[in-house]
Amino acid sequence: MKTSFQAAQVVQHILGWLSSYQEKSGMEGWVVGVSGGIDSAVTSTLCALTGAPTLCVEMPIHQAQDQVSRASQHIEALCKAHPRVRRSTVSLTEVYDQLAAALPDGPDQSGGLAMANSRARLRMTTLYALAQRERHLVVGTGNKIEDFGVGFYTKYGDGGVDLSPIADLTKTEVFSLGAHLNVLQDIQNAAPTDGLWGDDRTDEDQLGATYPELEWAMAWEAQHAAMTEDVKQRLLHELPGRQQEVLSIYRRFHGANLHKMQAIPVCQIPENLRVSAG
Repeated sequence: MKTSFQAAQVVQHILGWLSSYQEKSGMEGWVVGVSGGIDSAVTSTLCALTGAPTLCVEMPIHQAQDQVSRASQHIEALCKAHPRVRRSTVSLTEVYDQLAAALPDGPDQSGGLAMANSRARLRMTTLYALAQRERHLVVGTGNKIEDFGVGFYTKYGDGGVDLSPIADLTKTEVFSLGAHLNVLQDIQNAAPTDGLWGDDRTDEDQLGATYPELEWAMAWEAQHAAMTEDVKQRLLHELPGRQQEVLSIYRRFHGANLHKMQAIPVCQIPENLRVSAG
């Protein structure tokens, strides 16, 4: 039986989890990259609610002004409400441009994706530089669909974090938490975007499906995981056309990005190839 999402209880559970993790780690607080989107807004709010020092970092790289404005307003509101929240703005536009200029000449064969991912990796480097200085933990902002469904994040970019408090929540559930936490309405209303392209393209533009559709596809795959592929294909063909299309999109992204979600492969050396120390 489907149960209703209990936002207040989920918030308390995450706060307890965060505080417990921080205590065990021996670190003093949190560093969160704030983009102007719902995921980073909810994550930074949760960190602030723990009462531990929280550094909210803006890292614009040729960023759209509406994203910059939403991020700034959100951090300002957090700073007013929570005395242990601080803001830091690190403009990475010049660093990014210098990196792009230093790379070998020639067209970007990935259609610009390599440099888009480089933005996320520059931000990860910045967050860890600040975190180490402050003895803080870098907090991830990825949700369940991005992190474990379609792999919609940058390896060693926004995927490079110390802990992930909302990674077991779907995007729909993150929006529910945002409403419960009174996140700025402009952020709640904004179309989700990864902010890596310097234009107005949304996540839906890139993925070809909405988050609720992808949530459905992820649930469908989980529900039918024990079935053989032949049986799943038969059931798939009985679905309406759009659902077939969404499942195809989900499977394509999941398969292509599975390497992000799995442990790094390690070449195991057979014992008979090792030289005995004796």
